[in-house]
Parts: sequence; structure tokens; C-alpha cells
Amino acid sequence: MKTDIFIKGAKEHNLKNIDITIPRNKFTVVTGLSGSGKSSLAFDTIYAEGQRRYVESLSSYARQFLGQMEKPNVESIEGLSPAISIDQKSTSKNPRSTVGTITEVYDYLRLLYSRVGTPYCPICDREIKRATIDDIVEDVLMRENGTKLLVLSPVIRGKKGTHKTSLSALKRDGFLRVIVNGEERLLEEDIVLDKKLKHSIYVVVDRLIIKDEIRSRLVDSIETALSLEENLVMIDFIGEGVKTYSMNFACPDHGAGIEEMEPRAFSFNSPFGACDSCKGLGYIKAIDPDLIIPDRSLSLMEGAVAPFKASKRDGIFYSEMISLVEQTEFTVDTPINEFSKEALDLLLYGTSGKLLEIKYKSGKYGKRIIKRRSEGIINALNRRYHQTHSNYMRDEIEKYMSETPCSTCNGSKLKAQSLAVKINGKSIIDITNLSIMKAYDFFDKLKLTGAKKEIASEILKEIRARLKFLIDVGLDYLSLSRRASTLSGGEAQRIRLATQIGSGLVGIMYILDEPSIGLHQKDNARLISSLKDLTSIGNTLIVVEHDEETIRTADHIIDIGPGAGIHGGEVVAEGSYKELKKFKNSVTADYLFGRKKIEVPEKRRTPRGYIGVRGANANNLKNLNIDIPVGVFTCITGVSGSGKSSLVNETLYPSIHSKVYGNSSYRMKNIEKLENWESINKVISIDQSPIGRTPRSNPATYTKVFDHIRDLFSALPESKMRGYKKGRFSFNVKGGRCEACSGDGINKIEMHFLPDIYVKCETCGGKRYNKETLEVKYKGKNIYDVLNMSIDEAYEFFGAFDNIKSKIKTLKDVGLGYIKLGQPSTQLSGGEAQRVKLSSELSKRSTGSTLYILDEPTTGLHMADVDLLIHVLHRLVDAGNTIVVIEHNLDVIKSADHIIDLGPDGGERGGKLVAAGTPEEVSKIKASYTGEYLKKVL
Repeated sequence: MKTDIFIKGAKEHNLKNIDITIPRNKFTVVTGLSGSGKSSLAFDTIYAEGQRRYVESLSSYARQFLGQMEKPNVESIEGLSPAISIDQKSTSKNPRSTVGTITEVYDYLRLLYSRVGTPYCPICDREIKRATIDDIVEDVLMRENGTKLLVLSPVIRGKKGTHKTSLSALKRDGFLRVIVNGEERLLEEDIVLDKKLKHSIYVVVDRLIIKDEIRSRLVDSIETALSLEENLVMIDFIGEGVKTYSMNFACPDHGAGIEEMEPRAFSFNSPFGACDSCKGLGYIKAIDPDLIIPDRSLSLMEGAVAPFKASKRDGIFYSEMISLVEQTEFTVDTPINEFSKEALDLLLYGTSGKLLEIKYKSGKYGKRIIKRRSEGIINALNRRYHQTHSNYMRDEIEKYMSETPCSTCNGSKLKAQSLAVKINGKSIIDITNLSIMKAYDFFDKLKLTGAKKEIASEILKEIRARLKFLIDVGLDYLSLSRRASTLSGGEAQRIRLATQIGSGLVGIMYILDEPSIGLHQKDNARLISSLKDLTSIGNTLIVVEHDEETIRTADHIIDIGPGAGIHGGEVVAEGSYKELKKFKNSVTADYLFGRKKIEVPEKRRTPRGYIGVRGANANNLKNLNIDIPVGVFTCITGVSGSGKSSLVNETLYPSIHSKVYGNSSYRMKNIEKLENWESINKVISIDQSPIGRTPRSNPATYTKVFDHIRDLFSALPESKMRGYKKGRFSFNVKGGRCEACSGDGINKIEMHFLPDIYVKCETCGGKRYNKETLEVKYKGKNIYDVLNMSIDEAYEFFGAFDNIKSKIKTLKDVGLGYIKLGQPSTQLSGGEAQRVKLSSELSKRSTGSTLYILDEPTTGLHMADVDLLIHVLHRLVDAGNTIVVIEHNLDVIKSADHIIDLGPDGGERGGKLVAAGTPEEVSKIKASYTGEYLKKVL
């Protein structure tokens, strides 16, 4: 086997025909400026070719299900291993996916509970044992010789009725005696029972005295009794009392218990285990009255009812609400918060059967009056939600729904019988609700004996190993029950990494995308150690990374650059960390070896005031009282899982949004009080979600600069002569676009056994517009040529037009000079999308009272790009705005005016305020991990 991977002539995207050698079974970091070509090399060339070759080796039958990957633009790659990519995009949005199911720990837990769990009665909590006939006989014969007993079969237990049919059947079958409600009776008597009362009837199958030769008769009698009633038999030891034996996993007294001790009984994705009410989701989605009427200080006529706010005041919907209010002592101009509970219930839930006269205006028929039962706002929306076939309508109604824990299973997702199976007093859900660290401790200390120990040994080994890997990648604060959809990109990636480490595969080529995202410096060492473990067992690791610590510990470093976009795509430095120092053309080496650095600000800004967050209690927050400074740049820091997102994204953002915008679909939550928010008049969260769902969205359309460019083209003499308006230069509407591809520039061709092929549209040659539109030119360039320019090129090209130039300049300022003006949103990374949004904000006229919230904006950014970003954030603050950033990057933290450090650790051990103040003040606080690392950079 070759000792290295040889790549020759890589030309994918902006790569400039590069040749690279990557050592096998080593830890290689690919770094460089954002947009320099790192992902093009690692994912679009090396991974794509490794995956393609693997798929090519399968049969055509298998390939039709897997699809086939396009061959990357590279001359040759030698020495490739099977490739596994672990990126941040593949977080499951399935509400049933949890940390436990993704890592397969939950599968092992289900197996463990089904094999060595002890079932209890969910009603009386007594231990349930499934007895065999031999077990029952042995237990009975343990009594002394001469003990008198009755073998009984409980045919009726606590049921109303006369039970004549059952009594007649027993008499016909040859039985002589029954015990009715505790009294022995002969079946030949006329037994009369009150049908309105509950009765218990036990058949006397046999009367016995224990002695040596009684065994076979006892076995026969017990078998007869068991055959009569659901595998239950009762033995009345005369003078001692009655003992019930069950051959099911069911409580002999209540009949409650688990039908089968199989793994599926513990699965919330199986009807055998899932709660019947919520179908295993753990929550019910219901219309929320607080979202229907978010601002109760408004009246009906002022638009208090959010879903119908835009409806005509004389239309059917409003008229029905007006008619409902007329049934009460209030009027349509009364603020909702003055309504009585009865009046509000009438508006929300309707007339419950009573006819209502509704006067309304119909466009076709004029004024009309109808009489009908009113179902109220909530019932009407519920009905529409369940009846509609329109996804748009469902999405609209879901805005007014909230998730409430299922009242049947209390959010545990499982049936009561499954929850009543325990190991060391804990149910399977008790275990999944623990933090991963606590779950590991539980299984590490778990002591089983006898057969259970033997059965569980291999299962426990797997559970402990998988939990240990999750701890090693810094996820000890998560719980196994945490929903996958709530994980950050970095967390999801590290979970997949832990799963791969757990698989123990050898000879694999792993390609990772910034695994250090979202990790505090304190946790980084553990992650790096886990990565090294992968290479030590014989795997090749290629990591796209900007983190300084990770770069320092790599065996081999490849720096792509020197710039981004068309200015990148070359190998500017290659070798070990020490060897990197000699490369003078490497921006990475400049920052690593101190030739360039991000300076600490000379002075910190003084806040204009504080927004008071009082009693914040989302997730693990411990009833926090925090002051967020206004008019400065604040960094929220802390280890992973310390409560940063809970404070900012789940508490501050929705609460202040509901205050600033009044009747928004957000509301105050996870908080007792929000104080002094009035100085903020606009709240903007700039996240890493795409700027659009389709390739039609691009930086030009998002920042609205394309409107000005289309204005310019429609004002040209050629356009005026032809009568072309602004719409002629849009690829979204008919007129100027190419209709053969609907303005996409490409057409999709389905190939069945082969992958779908996207071919350039033959009519327009991929230019999106028709021939006539492309004949209109400015300075020799048509509208397609303009969209194909990089931001840097467009900035020079439109130098004479301030309205265009100023918007393009903001894209340059956030470090996006290399991307194309018309680059489809689907081709932008999360970090690039976030910076397009930032530039859009920069180009707007500042109110000076805006609160900007950013969650880890340095994701995907090189040190040089971080420098640019910090300058942009300072610009926004200098305009009078307030910035709150969640961040782990020390360069950003040291540049902030104020730090709020949460912790001290993650999960249950987090959620407290550890430190607050300037970076200098926080660096002096011994309890702060962030402060400890800040000291080194200040």
C-alpha cells in the first residue's frame, strides 16, 4: 500500500491545477482564507473522488439507490482509501431523532432493559415476576406438610354485572364451588348478583393438603386454573392468606404490566413502546392562545387577533368575531385584557352548539346575514390545520402553535408499562435524561449479579465505550434525550465523530469540517486527543480548520491561498508547523508566528445603560439576573453547554422581540422580567441560515443592489428605445429571462441508474436571459456579465454610481470580495451567508438603537477574516447600536467592550454567571475558564 495520497492537477472550482501529497495515517490540516479553496480540495476533490470510486465498485442495482457522484475536476488521485465525510450540515431535523438514537446508545439501552430490567407494576410499584408452572409448584411445596390450601382461578375481578353466563359456563364445565365477593358458594345454588355493583368471582379448582405424593395433582390443578383466566392462579393458604401468581409480566393485583420484555417495548418509534397520546413525540402541538392574541392591550378592531389581523373588517371572519363579542357585555373596542374569562373563552372556543347570527359583506352578494354555530378562533384554526392540503396554510397556522409536554407520558414518549421497567431504580428515560457524564458514572458503577451479569456484560461494554467517546469529544454536558434538531452544527459533527471513533474502523480516510466549532479552549484538548486516536489506529485524517491549537498539533499542514476566490486556489505553504514559518507568502503563517496580529483595542466603550434580564430559567439557566450593556459590543462566553444559547437565543431574543414589536409571533419566555429595554427600537438576529432556499437567491438580490443595477440597465438609451422596463432584467419573471430554463441557466436531466445531470441550457448557453435582453450593454457588459463578476470587480466597474458602489462596498468590507455578485445562495457556506446578511445591515441607514445578535460569527473564518469581522462589528457599535455576540474565539472576546461569562461548566454544572466586566476585569477572575485563556492574549 502507498504511504501517501498523491493528488495531481486539481482544478475543481478555483483550484489552479495544484499537485499535493498528503501523508497516510496522519493528521493533516487544510487551512487558508475563507473562499481560498480549502473545501474545494478536501470535500469537492478528495472526498468526492473517494466516495465516487466506492460507489462505482457496487453493482448497478445498488447504484440506483445510492446515486452516483460526478467525477471531480482532477487529473489523478493515487492511494485513496474509502472516504467518510463528517461535516456540519447533516443535522437531523426529524423530531424523533435524539443524541441517544444517532449514537446508537439508545439501541443498546433498549436491549439492556429488555434483558436484565426488572418490571414493576405502574400502579402499585410492586415488582412483577413471570412465574412458570414449576416456579409456582416449587413455591407452594415449600410449605410444611399438612398445610391446607385452595387452588383458585380469578375468572371475574371487580366487574359490574350479574355474570349469569359465566356462572352457567363454570357449572357446565363441572366445577362445584366458587368464592363470590369473599364468600364460598355452591354453583348449584341460584346465585343472584346486583348488576350495578362490582363483583369478584374465584373458581375453586381444587382443595389440597400438602404431603409427599401431591405434586402431580397440584400441577394438574394449577394448569387448569391458569387455562381459565389469563395465566393467573391464586393459592389460598388456609389461615395464612392468598398469594397470586402470574405467568405474564403483569401485576397479579392490578393486571398492569408489560406485555413483552423485548427491545421494541422501549422504542418510542414503535407502537409497542410509544405513548398512545403523543405517538412517541413527547409533546403535543396545539394552538396557543398567547400566540393568537400576543398583545392583549389591543382591542379586536385594533387587530388583537394575530391570524386575522389583515382580514377585512366586514368580511366573514371578522364579522363572526364581532358577533361573538356582541354576546358579551364587552365591545369590539374593549382591550382584550379587560375581557372576563367567560368572554375570552367565547371568542376563542365558540358558542358550543348555540346558533349565532353573523352579518357580513360578500363581494358578490353584498350584505348578507347567516345563522350558524360558531366554533371560535382556536377550533376554526385547528379544523383548518387538520383538513387543509396546503403546506402554506399549515405553515401559517403552525406560527400560532406551541409544543406542550404530553400530559399522558409527561414528555417521556413511552407507555407507562415500559417506564415501569427499572435497573437499579432507574427507568430507561431516567437514564436518557441524565447528562452523558452522569449516565457514564451510573453504568460504570452498575453492579449486576448472577445470570444478569453474564447477559449484560457485552451490552454494558458497548454502552460505556460509546458514552466515553462522547465525553472525549467534549459533549459530556448533553443528555441522550436531547433532540437532534436542537443541536448546533459543531455538536452534531462531534456526535458523528464520536460514533465513528466508536465504530473502530481502520484504513479509512476521514474528512472533517472545523470540528472545533462551538468548543471552548478548555474542551479543545480533549477533541484533539480524540482526533489523534483515529490516526493512531490506522486512519487518515484531513481536517479543514482555522483553530490555532488544532493547526499547531497537526502532523502536516496545507495552506491554500494566497487570497480568496480567483486570488486563491494555490498551495502557498505545506509541511509541519515548524516548517510553516519559512513561507513568507502565507497569511496563516503571518498570524501563527506573530508577523500579523489582531490588536487589543486601546480603550473600552462605556455603556449608555443596561437591559435587565431578570429570572432567566431556560434549560440549565439558574434563575439568572444579568445586565446587558446598551451601546457597546458584548461577548457572551463560557464552555460548551454553559447556557449561552439558552440566555441569548431562547430568552433575550424572543423576549425583547415581543416587547419591541408588540404583537409579534414571539413572546416573553423563560424569564420573569425584562427591564429598561425601551432604548432599543429594532432587534436583528444575524444567523448562518441560507439567504434563500433556491439558487435564484444571491448576494445581489439579498442586498437589494440588483434593484439599482436593473434601474441602471433600464435607463440605458438602448432599453428606452426598445421599451424595456426594470422587470425586463429580472430572471424571476417572464419577459427578459430565457423561458427554456425559466431563468435558471441550467436544466436537470434525470438519468435513472446514473446521477441526475445538470446541463447548461442550450437556448441561452447558461446565461439565464434571452438574446434580446443580453443585447443591452453598459460599458460593454450585459446583465449576465455583471452577475458573473466578483464583488471586487463589480466595485471597480460601478465606480461612478454611489448607490450601487456603497452597497457593494459593504460586501467587500465583510471580506466577501471574492464571491460572485450572482453566486447562488445554495453555493454559499453558512459563514458566507451570515456575512452577506451583515453587509445588508451595514448598507441600511442606522437607527442607532438596533440590537444585533450574532451566534458564533467566526465560524468558517480565517484569522485575517476575523480581523475584518471585528472591524465591521465595531462600525455597527460606533453608529450607536448594541451588539451581543456568542463566541469562543479569543480574538473576538479580547476585542469586546464587555464580557458575560457563564458556567462554570456545561449542562447541570453550568447556567450560572461566573464573571462580567471588561476583558481585563474578567481575566482576573480565577473561577472563569475564559479569563484564564484571556490572560494569554491581552
